[in-house]
Amino acid sequence: MFEPRHREPVNPAATAEARDLLARIQATAGTHVLSGQHNTPRERSAYSDQAAELTGHYPAVWGQDFGFAADGDMDGVSFRQAVIDEAIEQHRAGSIVTLMWHAVRPTENEPVTFDGSICAGPLPQADWDDLLTEGTATHARWVAQVDTIAAFLIQLREARVPVLWRPYHEMNGSWFWWGGRDGDAGYTALYRQLHERLVTGHRLDNLLWVWNANAPRADAAAYAGFYPGHDVVDVLAADVYANDYRQSHHDELVALADGRPVALGEVGVLPTPQTLEQQRQWAWFMTWTDLLTRENDPAHVRRLFDSHRVRHRIFLG
Repeated sequence: MFEPRHREPVNPAATAEARDLLARIQATAGTHVLSGQHNTPRERSAYSDQAAELTGHYPAVWGQDFGFAADGDMDGVSFRQAVIDEAIEQHRAGSIVTLMWHAVRPTENEPVTFDGSICAGPLPQADWDDLLTEGTATHARWVAQVDTIAAFLIQLREARVPVLWRPYHEMNGSWFWWGGRDGDAGYTALYRQLHERLVTGHRLDNLLWVWNANAPRADAAAYAGFYPGHDVVDVLAADVYANDYRQSHHDELVALADGRPVALGEVGVLPTPQTLEQQRQWAWFMTWTDLLTRENDPAHVRRLFDSHRVRHRIFLG
């Protein structure tokens, strides 16, 4: 039996806003599910707005990405400041902000293409070793890339915006450059290196750390081998695509979480109200961009958003 526990953020210096947000997320466990919608940098909040128009409810969780691509692309790095400005406005309107970053390979410079860099398979072992080794050119480039993103996150800290921060997601698959490496010298070392840089180096105390795996399947390994440890994770999440809502995806993550909240970090086909009744610990779900209408029947979306267990954005004034 799952027993939700009240936990403070893993960062002892977490801001009051971050603490309040984690308490809100914890309070949903087993009772309610927060609706969510991911957007692209160029489109700002277009898909969240579309969800509201479709259902009459504005999603509680507003998702965005820092991007990696050339100017004008939907994932263009030139939109980063606009993303931050929009995040502040969304927070003021009552949204929960969650941010991710499809980071460029630390052997390359921005901008890049998705298939040519981000999703071109694991980093070669020699480059991976250099990435984790201070004093190498690869490590120095990684530091510079992280510091660029940190400058934007600092703006949110100064604006008192707490962030569900879910870096380097779907690491238990081998499609992203940071993926496919289990064990202490694998992904977990990179995650912990990032945590150290952002929390100790930049004092980003407004971040809640969301470890976001892919739901295990033929090309995605079990969660546990990629988990970096309870001392650096506030929330655990899984991405579920192809309408593959196995009970094991939920139950195994709940077991690994050991009382921490769990969430559906990204989904394509939305879960049904019946699925959420059976998998009761999901704290939120977040639909991926245009899959809201491309992979979901409007009637199904409305039925889910109208479910008695689903909660939406509340204006905080």
